[in-house]
Amino acid sequence: MVTTPPAPPLHPVYVIGGGPGGLAVAAALRARGVRAVVLEKSDAVGASWRAHYDRLRLHTTRRLSALPGLKMPRSFGRWVARADVVRYLETYAEKHELEVVTGVEVHRIERSGADWVLHATGGRQLTGRAVVVATGYNHTPHLPEWPGLHEYGERLTHARAYRAPGPYEGKDVLVVGVGNTGAEIAADLAGGGAARVRLAVRTVPHIVRRTTLGWPAQRSGILVRRLPVFLVDRMGALLARFAAPDLSAHGLPRPDKGLATRQREGAIPVQDVGLIDAVRAGKVEIVAAVEGFEDGEVVLADGSRIAPDAVIAATGYRRALEPLLGHLDVLDGRGLPVTAGPRCPNQAPGLYFTGFTNPISGMLRELSRDAERIARRIARRGGRDLPSAS
Repeated sequence: MVTTPPAPPLHPVYVIGGGPGGLAVAAALRARGVRAVVLEKSDAVGASWRAHYDRLRLHTTRRLSALPGLKMPRSFGRWVARADVVRYLETYAEKHELEVVTGVEVHRIERSGADWVLHATGGRQLTGRAVVVATGYNHTPHLPEWPGLHEYGERLTHARAYRAPGPYEGKDVLVVGVGNTGAEIAADLAGGGAARVRLAVRTVPHIVRRTTLGWPAQRSGILVRRLPVFLVDRMGALLARFAAPDLSAHGLPRPDKGLATRQREGAIPVQDVGLIDAVRAGKVEIVAAVEGFEDGEVVLADGSRIAPDAVIAATGYRRALEPLLGHLDVLDGRGLPVTAGPRCPNQAPGLYFTGFTNPISGMLRELSRDAERIARRIARRGGRDLPSAS
């Protein structure tokens, strides 16, 4: 009797990054019977959330921020605190019985026939039938190449190192950058005992209320995300006149570009969680952008110089994908993947990306949607090598 040998087991799908995006993809794959292994370079899931400042809360509502297969508890409240996000991610990995390997960093990805080879910590070479890169939009802290930066010393730190206002009590602090992080840190310092808080602004942001008459800004973002840019720009301008005060007298005029236009350029609106009141009360002073550092002082774009006790640079992050896969020609000129969600680059079938956009509809919501789409695509393209999750 001739017997047919069993087919060799399929290689797993490797998911790089144990944040919300990576966990969501792994759970969606497991629900479809596909083995997924999450590789996380830190010692626990949700590493970036563990590192955020204490007062941070989600700018998106609890209901619209849950990952596939697990609601966020009502006890978290409408605006979920940083510590609760961490708890949720831990619970999520446990509930879905995800295969998470911590302490493993992937340095390089290469194509090998129909599979992918991942070069990782300790000389590991891992073979996967597909790879999902979920290392995060805010991966590596970025500091502009300001003249005199290296001579300025330890008085300057990146916002990644900021936790709470306590260490700055009684001090003169300059916050550089008026994205959501800079705006929130400035408000936190103003209410936390800093003697003086200044906020350096290069490009005036769109500032929106987190809610207007109980309606979350996120839901507006969802409704308008597919409308023409010019229409959203006009609607945003009208809404701003109704919902947000004119801060021109305090150094923050109305933006000269529309909300959707700025979003296309990579800048999402700043959700107000105290900045407007702090600026109007004079607790946060708006100053010109930073041009450099000289003789222990900060040189501003208007030619003035100031000498704060501390500078916190909320100047953003880089995706830092070049060492990992820059050789594959799958990144654009800004270092971002050329595809997202269930689409793979033409020259890299089986390579997926999630979490590298900054949508006005909410990052966690879009990560969840991407996870389902990516999992469906991978499940269709490969066999089922794991019983479906119950």
